[in-house]
Amino acid sequence: MTQQLAVQVKDVEMHFNMSKEKLESFKEYFVKLMKRQLYFEDFVALDKVSVDIPKGDVFGIVGLNGSGKSTLLKVISGILKPTKGSVTVNGSIAPLIELGAGFDMELTARENIFLNGSVLGYSRKQMKERFDEIVEFSEMREFLDAPMKNYSSGMVARIGFAIATITRPDILIVDEILAVGDFHFQEKCERRISEMMSGGTTVIIVSHAIEQIERLCKHVMWLERGKVKMIGDVTTVCNAYKES
Repeated sequence: MTQQLAVQVKDVEMHFNMSKEKLESFKEYFVKLMKRQLYFEDFVALDKVSVDIPKGDVFGIVGLNGSGKSTLLKVISGILKPTKGSVTVNGSIAPLIELGAGFDMELTARENIFLNGSVLGYSRKQMKERFDEIVEFSEMREFLDAPMKNYSSGMVARIGFAIATITRPDILIVDEILAVGDFHFQEKCERRISEMMSGGTTVIIVSHAIEQIERLCKHVMWLERGKVKMIGDVTTVCNAYKES
């Protein structure tokens, strides 16, 4: 029987135009643009990346800073359109990629819960029904009416994670979100991820904490300078990565 795929990434390339020189002001940029003196170089963030992620898998992505991990998650989530190649996603996605994405930091946490819920496609009625559950999980009840601009990154992560995981998406994408906050909350997040896994949710995780990848994931991809260095079971890839 053919294994059903949650995500199929095929020969994906992601190119960015990077300025070759540092410009001090918009005026300088505009003058050089008019004189056609702006020079860019092609930066390849992802280079012919292909991977199949089966439904129900817990898939980790490891690599040094700048290896293309977050870029790949953004391509899978539909935030970035690849320069070349294709991405096929089967099911609904809850992306936890950028801290504070979907939040208005001038508003209170209470207001942001409803705002972020609407960004993720939930109705106001749904959010009212799940409001107490979100607040209880985030453990932020006493700070609900404070503007989120006064929150630490860990506090923002608590609210974001609680909202994104109130329902069971087909695919949960987590980018370093578990690196912020205290150990107790990280454990709590991992337990919820485990519950989602047992319910059939496909989870894709980027983390610098290799022991977290080893604990949670079944399969891992190692990216190096935008290229796939290795894909395989968690033990084989993590051992090779640690020895590199």
